[in-house]
Amino acid sequence: MACIQQVNGDYYGSKETVTEALPYVKNNLIYIAAINNRLGIADKELSLYDDAIHNYKKASNELIDPMEKQRPLGNIAAVYIQQKKYDNAIALLESLLSKKLLTKAQSVIKAVYIDNLGYAYFKKGMDEKGFGLMKDALHTRIEFKDTYGSIESYLHLADYYAKKDIPKSDENALAAYNISTKLNSVDERLEALQILISNNHKNQASKYVQKYFTLNDSIIKVRNNFKNKFAKIKYDAKKEKDENAKLRLEKAENELSLQKATYLRIVFVIIFIFLVILIAILIRYYKNKNKAIEFKTSYNTEARIAKQIHDELANDVYHVIAFAESQTLSQENTKENLLQKLDDIYGRVRGISKENNKIDTGINFTSTIKEMLSTYNTSERNIMITNLDDINWEIIDDVKKVTISRILQELMVNMKKHSMAKLVVIKFENDQKSILISYTDNGKGSEKTKMVKNGLKNMESRIHAVKGTIDFETEPDKGFRAKISIPK
Repeated sequence: MACIQQVNGDYYGSKETVTEALPYVKNNLIYIAAINNRLGIADKELSLYDDAIHNYKKASNELIDPMEKQRPLGNIAAVYIQQKKYDNAIALLESLLSKKLLTKAQSVIKAVYIDNLGYAYFKKGMDEKGFGLMKDALHTRIEFKDTYGSIESYLHLADYYAKKDIPKSDENALAAYNISTKLNSVDERLEALQILISNNHKNQASKYVQKYFTLNDSIIKVRNNFKNKFAKIKYDAKKEKDENAKLRLEKAENELSLQKATYLRIVFVIIFIFLVILIAILIRYYKNKNKAIEFKTSYNTEARIAKQIHDELANDVYHVIAFAESQTLSQENTKENLLQKLDDIYGRVRGISKENNKIDTGINFTSTIKEMLSTYNTSERNIMITNLDDINWEIIDDVKKVTISRILQELMVNMKKHSMAKLVVIKFENDQKSILISYTDNGKGSEKTKMVKNGLKNMESRIHAVKGTIDFETEPDKGFRAKISIPK
């Protein structure tokens, strides 16, 4: 399933799916290596290059066969080229080729290494040596009818000729474009068009630009439709499984003896009458209590925004006013300085606005959550989300969706300010009654009695307002964990 998602460009979804496979592999090193290699591919396509290298190395270390170990290492070399670490790529590829583990039947794989090696030499400035290797790789691919592999060779040669011989660059780019069109390989078609556009054709530039945008818009729509269909298939399968379990339970209950069924009905009636009386009493009590909680949540939010405005903006605005009063604004450098200060203030206002803007609770709710969480992804920090799309969000009311979004935002802000975590895992689960959210990070943690209280109190107030629960766990150097339960 993760492989299918990657073919269709859904790399975040692929990481979620392949993570679901981990509990089933146990100690099978081949499957563990395959999972890590698949995570490496997803991270490479998402430009998370350090994470990709880490996963490829894990995949190689878990394999025993020397030939199989080479594949993830070859992938690492490709990532080094993306990072412009050409010396690292050259050293690794030459090491792989020097071991001579590849047989003649595996010449196609060898051509990949030779082509990448030649491209790395070319990008390093060793044009002649790089060109020879790239041409050799193309001849091998043509000889062994590796049509798909030849696309990469033509793209590399088009890049090589781009500053030397524009017609030859066009010739190779068009060869890559025609083959990728025939094989329906969209990403390579886009890359070939980019080269053709950059070669500055006065007469044909507009044609290639139009093709590029038409193709790019089309693939975005196709991949978005795929993501939605894939999520629905997973949801329908789970729903069917749950319904079958429910039918089996009902069948077992129907087979109970008439005497036991009658006894249960009598007990149920007594309990029902008792609960009706109890609920009537509790409704009045909780109605008043919830009003107080909602008021407190609203008050805390307003107080937090006011504090942000005071702490982050008030002093800066005062200094700008003082600057404007004391300087001659007719001078160009003074005017530019003032504009820069005003632009900084504007950026902070937008930041505060974004944190407190309206949340989309419609069909784009999960996309909005992913987008918000992804803003905290950096080269130093990895945010992993699992099972978000497994929840049937259509049956959850908007107030609870807003609450979940705000709580996740509070957790992210708390993590960024205090935790210094490298890895954050957010897992969604649900049963018939509740949505369960598990948050874990590997940050520095703290003693529970010394936790920063403002953000945590806001979260507790929001949770209590929708009758949910939240528990925190933390110890110094042992990260931070939170478990959240919200009734459906």
